[in-house]
Amino acid sequence: MTGIKAKPYLILFVGVLSVSFAAIFIRLAEAPPLVIATYRLTLASLVLIPFLLVRPKETLNKLSRGDWLLVLLSSLFLALHFALWITSLSYTTIASSVILVTANPLFVALISYFLWRERLTRIMILGIVVAFIGAIFITHSGFRISPGALLGDGLALLGALAMGSYLVIGRQLRRRIELRHYLAIICTGAALILLIATLLAGHSLFGYSSTTYIMLILLAVVPQLIGHSSLNLALRLVPATFVAVAILGEPVGATTLGYFILEETPTVIEITGGLLILGGIFIVLKQKPERLGGETYKLL
Repeated sequence: MTGIKAKPYLILFVGVLSVSFAAIFIRLAEAPPLVIATYRLTLASLVLIPFLLVRPKETLNKLSRGDWLLVLLSSLFLALHFALWITSLSYTTIASSVILVTANPLFVALISYFLWRERLTRIMILGIVVAFIGAIFITHSGFRISPGALLGDGLALLGALAMGSYLVIGRQLRRRIELRHYLAIICTGAALILLIATLLAGHSLFGYSSTTYIMLILLAVVPQLIGHSSLNLALRLVPATFVAVAILGEPVGATTLGYFILEETPTVIEITGGLLILGGIFIVLKQKPERLGGETYKLL
């Protein structure tokens, strides 16, 4: 019985560990950020598109013009999230980038409040304030290291805002679209947007080293397919609250891997700011995990 009960948590651990490798693979891939983002979502789309071919009319016929506009916006925000976050890793540390981009549940809470006046409890406000103070610590640390690090921190925060916007739109669309169809449509749309942006920026999709292509494939297989699939499976086996909180282990895992693989040591200020941000997110997730945390990996 103990072994059976342990399996869901083993799956959850594999999921968190797998997504923690994303920043490492990105750093080791010697290609422009837009190219890396394009490959990640394109390879993921190739896996998801077959799911769209199963009874597609049941979903597509239900979508109004307004829904298709939301689909376009959702795809755009997902593309922006990956483009901004992956670019941030060229300027700032793995610790700062991954911690700041993980703050998307806070943006979901704020966006939902301003759009639909969803209630923010005093505890949620406290969590947002604590996380905001942590962000100040990290960005201040980045400014002291170099202006470029501050730029990277800003890009990571914008990436979190883009993810928060994507999740808010996804909550609306998911009421009318089956999950597998939603994932296939949005991921493919985001991949096409990134492909167009990459070509307009003058970047080539070919001509990189074999090591870079290996990293791009690993990025799609490990964090995207193994990581997100494991987290989705865990959502069916353990409470959403537990999964939402466990996802906060990703910055810890990424920072640890960055230390051992890339010899990148976080500063004391980064660690302090990171702990404040993760603590603030934890407080907010404990209030509404089904809207702010549990849905995160259902929609990726």
